[in-house]
Amino acid sequence: MSVFLHAIEGVITLLLMGLAGWYMAYKGWIDKNNKSLLPKLVNYISLPLFFIYNLTTTFSKDQLEHLISGAAVPFISMIICYFLSLLFVRLLHIRHGHRGTFSASFTNSNSIFVGVPVTLALFGEKALPYALLFFFANTTFFWTIGNASIQSDANKSASWRDYMTLATLKKVFSAPICGFLISVLLILFDITLPPFLMDTAKYLGYMTTPVALIFIGSTLYSMNFKQLKFDRDLNGVLTGRFIIAPIITYIVGSFFPIPELMFKDFIIMASLPAMIQTVVLSSLYKTDIEYATVIVSITTIFSIITIPIYMVILSYL
Repeated sequence: MSVFLHAIEGVITLLLMGLAGWYMAYKGWIDKNNKSLLPKLVNYISLPLFFIYNLTTTFSKDQLEHLISGAAVPFISMIICYFLSLLFVRLLHIRHGHRGTFSASFTNSNSIFVGVPVTLALFGEKALPYALLFFFANTTFFWTIGNASIQSDANKSASWRDYMTLATLKKVFSAPICGFLISVLLILFDITLPPFLMDTAKYLGYMTTPVALIFIGSTLYSMNFKQLKFDRDLNGVLTGRFIIAPIITYIVGSFFPIPELMFKDFIIMASLPAMIQTVVLSSLYKTDIEYATVIVSITTIFSIITIPIYMVILSYL
């Protein structure tokens, strides 16, 4: 029972931080004049530094090389899920302006802000390297294919294929993915940054989760929830996040000789809510931010129910 409570408490903590953003918007501390600062702070400052501090202090070169082969499972699973999301876009007649956000949310989970706390609660620190390995695959996929997909929503008449160009490839190397790649290089070449740089990365990096959630909460304040309905868009994302993604991960993982703990953690990581950065990118690219916020918020709320369910299912595997 205590494990259940820890998992649920982790999700509730995220919701409470979002509520803080809602309250700040209610008081007028966050308004349309300063709101754009928050996603920029996350995207260009805190998130890249979070990667540099977190990865370089968690992985050694030997650990990174030993575990990297296991990344094939989440990578293959996400590729399959992404193509399934494109099929759902057609079947559900998802409109232009929502398609990229739909596919990115269908495919990618909140593997760091929810995934790491949930992994520690369910499996302990011994599973943390597996969670970060999933995060490696998830982050790479999101900031490449997911990034291009969400960006394609900015042009309501365009298809995601219009953005799979050399220009898009250059945009793939955004601040977050560069921070991630720098972290990998530092580990591979066994480079240790001076303590004052690591401390800076630590303090600024740990702003990522609260600032992103405050931004989501402030966006929720301006939304009209009376118009919220579980339509085909939202139901499709919920189906992808909580049913299809974990099932695909289970099937793909069954074909690889990976440790049982890694296998179970990958399934849990695949069943988590949509990425918070979906809202951040939606704001940066000026797409339908309310749509992205609803997806992230509703999937996070639903995860309070789905995480304990998957815990029970995994106990019988």
